Amino acid sequence: MWKLKIADRGGPYSQWLYSTNDFAGRQTWEFDPDAGTLEEKAQVDNAREEFYQNRFQVKPCGDVLLRLQMLKENKDKYDLTIPPVKIGDAEEVTSENATMALRRAVRFFSSMQTSDGHWAADIGGPLFFMPPMNEDGGWGFHIEGHSTMFGTTLNYICMRLLGEGPEGGEDNACARARKWIRDHGGVTSIPSWGKTWLSILGLSEWSGCNPMPPEFWLLPSFMPMHPAKMWCYCRMVYMPMSYLYGKRFVGPLTNVILSLRKELHIEPYNEIQWFKYRHVCAKEDLYYPHPLIQNLIWDSLNVFAEPVLTRWPLSKLRDKALKTTMKHIHYEDENSRYFTIGCVEKVLCMLACWVEDPKSDAFKKHLARVPDYLWMAEDGMRVQSFGSQMWDTGFGVQALLASNLHEEITHTLKKGHDFIKQSQVKDNPSGDFKSMYRHISKGAWTFSDQDHGWQVSDCTAEGLMGCLLFSQLPSEMVGEKMEMDRMFDSVNLLLSLQV
Repeated sequence: MWKLKIADRGGPYSQWLYSTNDFAGRQTWEFDPDAGTLEEKAQVDNAREEFYQNRFQVKPCGDVLLRLQMLKENKDKYDLTIPPVKIGDAEEVTSENATMALRRAVRFFSSMQTSDGHWAADIGGPLFFMPPMNEDGGWGFHIEGHSTMFGTTLNYICMRLLGEGPEGGEDNACARARKWIRDHGGVTSIPSWGKTWLSILGLSEWSGCNPMPPEFWLLPSFMPMHPAKMWCYCRMVYMPMSYLYGKRFVGPLTNVILSLRKELHIEPYNEIQWFKYRHVCAKEDLYYPHPLIQNLIWDSLNVFAEPVLTRWPLSKLRDKALKTTMKHIHYEDENSRYFTIGCVEKVLCMLACWVEDPKSDAFKKHLARVPDYLWMAEDGMRVQSFGSQMWDTGFGVQALLASNLHEEITHTLKKGHDFIKQSQVKDNPSGDFKSMYRHISKGAWTFSDQDHGWQVSDCTAEGLMGCLLFSQLPSEMVGEKMEMDRMFDSVNLLLSLQV
């Protein structure tokens, strides 16, 4: 059986792991073939079968495996025998009935708390991380979304790389997906991120991508397109992408890759005029058309800049830009304990480190953090965006405090309070962080845990709110108050983020 492990320092490459707060908030799944009774294994099998039979009618990831485990671990801590309150149409809702229903909900929610005080859950984000297949044979961008070229192509490639044949998979998934791709014009119309990944895999040529020059990281700070002016997620995606683009990295051309070239493209691969498809995007994927100025900038870079920057003597500038880009990648990796900022950026930064040196310590440290992104549920394994431990706990403890049932859940409140205190970021990013386009983080809370390191304004506000509410209650009920200077750090952080 799969088991969720909390604040665990183990896993593959564990000797390369390090933490700022003894791994509080870390959540990783581990498979133990000997774990679980026959009854528990049957519950898991039933949950998986029920999801599969109803997969087009129900949402993915109801976190049944998590709830089964938490109920087992906490069954002796909470009285969950309170019967549900049922009110007939002609009956009046009384204070007693409402309180009983609230008490039942509070105890059930408390029973879902993990051993280190947070509430665990899947947070998939946009579903290209690991979406379910649609009835038409494609994959979409969101749970409710229509099939897209991006989602369908990447998931088809994943199935093939994992060993499925061209006709394989449940209900002939590969054959159905390939038909969807070819019926919609083939993969040359995949959006820009897809074009990048296809080029990396050897299923497309880099000349079919719009330029992502690493020289971008050498621009002077007064430029309107300076990286410091970009949204952090956007900057962190294009940082490793620009490195891989500048290196023109292509993975090994295996038999599977050569076969995929035939399966995914309408035209023979060697006859495709890649430059014609740089601006092409499938209508299913086009949420907003490219402005003319954007295409003009790309065309100018492609026609005038790239041919010059890839030839001597300006190729020396390209070399310098690649080194500068890797400097930023390593800095972000180290300051996030190799989480980076999210799963999209994680795999790109990890690949960039491997391209630079497959045997490097940086790559091994990346491998050690891969389990932090994987999540198991009744519908199988998925990739999380980066975890929502602090976000969920911040709201959870405020809801519990609002119930006014404090004396019944003191154990829960103490653990939740302790987790929030452990999760506050206590330092700014290392070194001259402003030159690395980073802001102060001391006093902040992240979306996930302290090791992640990226400050978030609303998570910081909710963390501070929780600590202020706890400070008004007796310490024997909720634990010791947070130190005043750490609250001041939080206020200072929030004020610094005003615009």
